[in-house]
Amino acid sequence: MFNFKNNNFKPFTEKVCLSSPTKHDEELCYISKAIESGWITTVGENINQIEKQVCEKIGCRYAVALSSGTTALHLAVKCAAVKIYGKKNAGDRVLCGHHVAVSDLTFSATVNPIVYEGGTPVYIDAEYETWNMDPDALKKAFELYPDIKIVIVAHICGTPGKIDEIKEICDAHGAILIEDAAESFGTTYKGMQTGAFGEYNIISFNGNKIITGSTGGMFLTDNEKAEEMVRKWSTQSKENAPWYQHEEIGYNYRMSNVVAGVVRGQLPHLEEHIEQKKVIYETYKKELADIPVQMNPFDAQNSKPNYWLSCIIIDKAAMCKQTRGKNEASYIAEHGKSCPTEVLEAIRGINAEGRPIWKPMHMQPTGQTNPFVTCGDKEGINVAGDIFERALCLPSDNKMTIEQQMKIIKVIISCFE
Repeated sequence: MFNFKNNNFKPFTEKVCLSSPTKHDEELCYISKAIESGWITTVGENINQIEKQVCEKIGCRYAVALSSGTTALHLAVKCAAVKIYGKKNAGDRVLCGHHVAVSDLTFSATVNPIVYEGGTPVYIDAEYETWNMDPDALKKAFELYPDIKIVIVAHICGTPGKIDEIKEICDAHGAILIEDAAESFGTTYKGMQTGAFGEYNIISFNGNKIITGSTGGMFLTDNEKAEEMVRKWSTQSKENAPWYQHEEIGYNYRMSNVVAGVVRGQLPHLEEHIEQKKVIYETYKKELADIPVQMNPFDAQNSKPNYWLSCIIIDKAAMCKQTRGKNEASYIAEHGKSCPTEVLEAIRGINAEGRPIWKPMHMQPTGQTNPFVTCGDKEGINVAGDIFERALCLPSDNKMTIEQQMKIIKVIISCFE
């Protein structure tokens, strides 16, 4: 049953978004130059420049601009599979019969490329300190599934996982590490940019990311051979011949020069966007300090997040009864307590956008038959499932005014009255 404790807040005239694109003057300039030059396809100066600029920012040798973060991750998985298992026939899915370890608390795009290549995802539980992959659960996965030779770790909400520990475990088992840094462009861990720890890595320029092209993504590596393969695969695997010659399966995955123009106009504003997002996070943290919630955590000593999304997790003792079905949720209101369903309903009631934290992949209909490895907490609860039960993402748009954010905060507090 739905029972708002306080419905006296007047809705915003214009919607306050979760995280929408922030426009600047430069984007239109670079788009116009691409159109005027005639280079509006998958080659051009905008593409060349953003590949160079991202390499400089991340600290990697090579970057390939692609149509999305998902396509970049697909080709990263394919590179890893080919390196480990070798090329098969032109149309074969290289990973058939093999397990791949992957973050459980993430969006499906992190996992789908494994299936594209015929592999079996092994979902690795999260840990409470960062909400990212649990290194202890990864160790356990290698014991249970010794054939794991690829590990994909996602840094969710702009916060880095324990990437040095994860990399050390991968190295000990001769496994290739792939970073899904789709949400964490600009984030550092021990002074090093996420997207530079793995052998093959990706970032996303999707419409809601901290830097956007409306769409788009990028493959990152220090491996020259991998860069060459990705450039070839992403342009339909055309051979160097006077006619269209194809000796292996390719994809239409390259970024357009127009989309690259948007990214090029955005890139100079990355640090500015991060600072704006940080202010939003710190404001929530300060103003919500007196209710039983905690902000999404990070290792303050070693990490500098990009603060892409501000999230809260409700204390266990402060959770009211909440039920989630296949496509809907309900709750029973209780004095002094709340739940993500109630908070999200209340936020939506004033025309602001929040969302539940990622539903763990082992709980998804597409993933329930795949292995899931957890060390659990002291009560034997899997961590990703517990975070999903109690956490939610708050409006984190860097165009949100302080007045709008303070109203959202008052609505959140009212849910616990």
